[in-house]
Amino acid sequence: MPEMSKRTAKKLLDNVPDEYVFRFHDGHILRNVVELRNALKTMQNDSFAFHANSEKNDFSKWVREVIGDQKLARDLEKAPTRTKAAQKVADRVTFLSSKL
Repeated sequence: MPEMSKRTAKKLLDNVPDEYVFRFHDGHILRNVVELRNALKTMQNDSFAFHANSEKNDFSKWVREVIGDQKLARDLEKAPTRTKAAQKVADRVTFLSSKL
């Protein structure tokens, strides 16, 4: 796998354009993966289950299609719980930050 450039890491951590923010069913908005990490740490399990269940994974889809982080999107698809998803995002944020 090729080495990740500083530019790529920055792009994956940056805020998305306003029209592509993640909107929770309760109205809360996320603009980047750091905000996703923080939200996953504190959200209620039922809120997580609304967005990530056997029929869909809104977090994975947003990370893949809007943020453009294929690895994190795959990791989120495999995370069965909010806690595991939070850890996957936290690990990825730590990795990306280390490239800056």
